[in-house]
Amino acid sequence: MPDLPETMRAVEIVRPGGPEVLVPARRPVPRPGAGEVLVKVAAAGINRPDVLQRKGGYAPPPGASDLPGLEVAGTVAAVGPEAGRWRVGDAVCALVAGGGYAEYCVAPAPQCLRVPAALSMTEAGGVPETFFTVWTNVFERGALKAGERLLVHGGSSGIGTTAIQLAKAFGAGVLVTAGGAEKCAACVKLGADTAIDYRSEDFVAAVARATGGAGVDVVLDMVGGDYTQRNLACLATEGRLVQIAFLQGSKVALDLEPLMRRRLTITGSTLRPRTVAQKGAIAAALEERVWPLLDAGRIRPPVFRTFPLEEAAAAHALMESSAHIGKIVLLA
Repeated sequence: MPDLPETMRAVEIVRPGGPEVLVPARRPVPRPGAGEVLVKVAAAGINRPDVLQRKGGYAPPPGASDLPGLEVAGTVAAVGPEAGRWRVGDAVCALVAGGGYAEYCVAPAPQCLRVPAALSMTEAGGVPETFFTVWTNVFERGALKAGERLLVHGGSSGIGTTAIQLAKAFGAGVLVTAGGAEKCAACVKLGADTAIDYRSEDFVAAVARATGGAGVDVVLDMVGGDYTQRNLACLATEGRLVQIAFLQGSKVALDLEPLMRRRLTITGSTLRPRTVAQKGAIAAALEERVWPLLDAGRIRPPVFRTFPLEEAAAAHALMESSAHIGKIVLLA
């Protein structure tokens, strides 16, 4: 094991609450176990599940770090037994089940990917959580194909900007909803064919107009609540609604008649509780299908703003304001 410091800077959640409960602290530097690597973190992306965890609503799975942070980029500082191809000094980005808001973070080796050639370390820190999420939900569970249409709610979010770029790169048409003209314009610049301002337009009617009444093949939704019935109304025959979050609530009353009549599918998933093997399979698919696009700079995560690690509270306040377009990244 290389020489490592005994302690590191980190950000703890001292109690459930607002951004102010994110407090800088010192923690022991973790050591990698079998099948793991230790990453010296350069950048850590911020995601909505981090906010939910901070509020007390998304506990880490058993054995995971209690520190927030689901994605990091940096250099391999140490490797445990059976860590596969990774060596000390490798530049990697990784999906983790927690612990990203720190100078060092342990990551399962199968969930690590090399930093794409065209991306900075800061950009790479904003890749894993959104790219793993979009790939498994839109392309695996939602089975989006070339020539089909995808509707993405929250098109200017980290998930949304990723979904726009990946769907277009694989030959699909993309419609998005976003709040305000600036966010809609940003989505179009990234490749969206139609951007709907949900503040001033009914997205169901707008989707019908844009598709000539045919509807879309896949809806990627993180809103839930009363969006659910409206999402079903947007779907074409054999369409798929993919649920990845529920900002407006998970409990809904549904009329299932459209689901039967048009042979619709409702599905969804979360990443954090899935096994290392399952996440490793997603990583392998990304490396084969998506990494060439990132290497070439054809797609890249738009980084809206960076913050020093110690200013995680300010970064969370920005995320909760929804004023950002793309990713917010902490720099360690």
